[in-house]
Amino acid sequence: MLVHPQFDPIAIHIGSGGIHWYGITYLIAFGLFLWLAGRRARMPQHMAVGWTKQDVDDVLFYGVLGVVLGGRLGYCFFYKPDYYIQHLPEIIEVWKGGMSFHGGLLGVLFALWFFGRKRGRSFLEVSDLIAPCVPTGIAAVRLGNFINGELWGRQAPADLPWAMIFPQAHDPAGFARHPSQLYQAAGEGLLLFIVLWWFARKPRATGQISGLFLLGYGLLRFTAEYFREPDDFLKDFAMRTGLSMGQWLCVPMILGGLALFTWASRRNARPA
Repeated sequence: MLVHPQFDPIAIHIGSGGIHWYGITYLIAFGLFLWLAGRRARMPQHMAVGWTKQDVDDVLFYGVLGVVLGGRLGYCFFYKPDYYIQHLPEIIEVWKGGMSFHGGLLGVLFALWFFGRKRGRSFLEVSDLIAPCVPTGIAAVRLGNFINGELWGRQAPADLPWAMIFPQAHDPAGFARHPSQLYQAAGEGLLLFIVLWWFARKPRATGQISGLFLLGYGLLRFTAEYFREPDDFLKDFAMRTGLSMGQWLCVPMILGGLALFTWASRRNARPA
C-alpha cells in the first residue's frame, strides 16, 4: 500500500510565503499551450487563412483571463452558490483555493468569441485551432492537485497495487484510495491530447475538432468521477441524484460535443 509523498506545496520559499507548485503547474499549462498553438498556427491549413504567432499570443492572453475569471466564478456558483451569495467579497479571494474546470471552460469560450469578433474570425475557427492545445494544460494542473494531496479518489480495493493513503483525507481507518488526480491527468490530459492532436493533424470540417474535444473531455471526466471522491459539501447531492456534480456538468458537454461533431461532419459532406 502506497502513501502520498506529502510534497511541500511551496516550491520556492520566499520569506513567510513563496511560489506554490500549483501556481507553477498553471504557468506550465500556459507555456505548453503557447508552444503547441504556435505549432498549429504554422500548419499549412492555418497559415493559408492568415494565422500568426501574434494571434496565438493574443488568444493566450484572453484565454488566461477566461480561465481565471470563469474558473473562479464557476466554482463559486456551481458548487457553493448559497455560501458565496451571502459572502460576495470572498469571490475574489482566489488565493484561498477553489477553481472549476467547467466554469473555466465557459470563461474560455467567451474569451474565444470576443477574440474572434475582434479579428473577424468565426468562433469555431478559433476554437478548432486551440482545442488540441488544451489537454496538456489539464494534465499539468491535475499533477498540481496530486502534489497538493487534494481531490483524492474514492476508497480503492485493498489489492490494488497503486492504491494510496492520503493523510489529508483524515480517514480514521486509514484506508487507501484511488489516486484519481493521476487518472485525470492521464485521461483528460495525455490521452485526450494524443487523440485530438492526431485527428487535427489534417484539415477538418469547421467544428469537428471542437466537437471532438467537448465529447472526449466529457466522456473521460464523466468516467473519472466514478473514482474521485466528491467534496464533502457535495456528497449529499451525489447520493440524492446518483451522479456527482462533475458528472452532471459533463452531460451537456457530451451531448453538445456529439451534436457539434455530427453537424460539422454532415455540413461538410453536403454537395456544393
